[in-house]
Amino acid sequence: MKKLFALLALLLALVMATTACTTPVSEQPTEVPVVVTDAPTEAPTEVPTEVPTEVPTEEPVVEEPVVEEPVVEEPVVEEPVVEEPVVEEPVVEEPVVEEPVVEEPVVEEPVVEEPVVEEPVVEEPVVEEPVVEEPVVEEPVVEEPVVEEPVAEEPAAPAISYNGEPVTIVFYHTMGDNLLAVLNDYIAEFNAIYPNITVEHSKIGGYDDVRDQIATELTVGDHPNIAYCYPDHVALYNLTKGVMTLDELIADPTIGLTAEQIADFVPGYYAEGVQFGDGKMYTLPLSKSTEVLYYNKTFFDANNLSVPTTWDEMGKLLEDIVAIDPTSIPLGYDSSANWFITMTEQQQSPYTSATEPHFLFDCDENKAFIKQFRDWYQNGYLTTQDLYGAYTSGLFTSTDGTESYMSIGSSAGATHQRPQAVNGEYPFEVGIATIPQVNKDHQRVISQGPSLCIFEKGPGYTQEEIASWLFVKYLTTTVEFQAEFSMASGYVPVLKSVADNPVYADFIANADGGDNIAALSAKVCLEQADYYYTSPAFNGSSKARDAVGELLNKCIAELDTGDLDEFLNKAFADAIADCQK
Repeated sequence: MKKLFALLALLLALVMATTACTTPVSEQPTEVPVVVTDAPTEAPTEVPTEVPTEVPTEEPVVEEPVVEEPVVEEPVVEEPVVEEPVVEEPVVEEPVVEEPVVEEPVVEEPVVEEPVVEEPVVEEPVVEEPVVEEPVVEEPVVEEPVVEEPVAEEPAAPAISYNGEPVTIVFYHTMGDNLLAVLNDYIAEFNAIYPNITVEHSKIGGYDDVRDQIATELTVGDHPNIAYCYPDHVALYNLTKGVMTLDELIADPTIGLTAEQIADFVPGYYAEGVQFGDGKMYTLPLSKSTEVLYYNKTFFDANNLSVPTTWDEMGKLLEDIVAIDPTSIPLGYDSSANWFITMTEQQQSPYTSATEPHFLFDCDENKAFIKQFRDWYQNGYLTTQDLYGAYTSGLFTSTDGTESYMSIGSSAGATHQRPQAVNGEYPFEVGIATIPQVNKDHQRVISQGPSLCIFEKGPGYTQEEIASWLFVKYLTTTVEFQAEFSMASGYVPVLKSVADNPVYADFIANADGGDNIAALSAKVCLEQADYYYTSPAFNGSSKARDAVGELLNKCIAELDTGDLDEFLNKAFADAIADCQK
């Protein structure tokens, strides 16, 4: 429209210019309408003659279309670009034509990178979503039902309870008459609590006899409920998965052991139940023994000799005794196997492992102590039960012929280490001490004596199994039984609290090296309660025990060895090979 008006204005100017040449200026206003209607016909004839004089005065007016061209930059009014407020530029700023320069390029507000700044900044979802690990937090919370599943086993607790029905259980042991009297008294006490549980018990020779009979009976399913056992026995029985694990029974809130009861066990004795490589509990200790050093206190006092506390001190003492009595054999050690195994424990060298490889005793550290004991034996300073041909207690208690002044043997055999009284008096007083150690900072003495195991009788927990557990728990945690059984057997009670029992405390208070030598032995055992160890148990552990006992005797007694190191290397290698057969 503006262009149309501009053209009309131009035509009007031209017409006015032509009329100005023929008509006085004063008449132009009245003639304008006429000129407008006739302009098309008159323009050709009037323009050529009059333009030269009149156009110069009208040129400024013609500038308006030129001014309009920048105005035509309405497309530059980048209203869609968001500069709608900038659309005010056409408001009259047209003469200031600087709007094209109006730094609209400078107004790089689109470049203001608002999108660039804001869009990445809008990474809030990106940052917050992963960080808000609320779903992740929920997953562990979801584990609560998982925690509830074992808790859901609580309903199973009634299955591990005795329902009171009549049940008979069978118990194999090796007790002599004096111990049977104590056992029968406490079976009666047990039946006062559980009148419908009948306990039948049988003496089956020695420990090996118990092992062999049960191993046979397990193959036909006619085995007892409870038995005396040693760790290697349990390893043998478990070849047929015959022995129950006790962990759930111990932990049961109704019939299990309390924290106080567990803490009352001598730690080394209780730990024996888990020496099978799988971390499970298979036995509870009943009564224990260890090795102690018996010495002729009368002879020691007369010759101002000190009781040895280390093996180095023992070596010097042996020389001194031989110097005093050249015909004597100063030391006797009953169990060669115990000696070898205890040395590995004291010096922390390899012996066996409950997991493969099992047999580890072929090492330089063990050959070193064998060399030392060989020197002692070759010099006549010591002997063993196997080399002597009988318990060395016989040599120790002898009062005529060759004598010995020290004997290392079972604490439970204290009465056998006492010389026979003559006219009511003992030829000498016996002293008892802890056996010598390699290192006083790492003292170790072997734990022996029977534990109790319970045999599987069916899937789940049968009433026979539960009744068996109740009886085992009763014998092992009743302080009075433990005290009386210990005093009658010479074995050591497995509970620390027995020392506070009035009857047992009086027994220990009267300990001496004569009539009350069993009490003296028990007293020493209680004093070394922190030193007890047990070896790993596995199928073949008894083989290793036999092998190292034979190895020690062979290596210290062999006269013609040639090169000693080569001899020892072969002897140790052969012993390992025998174990692996």
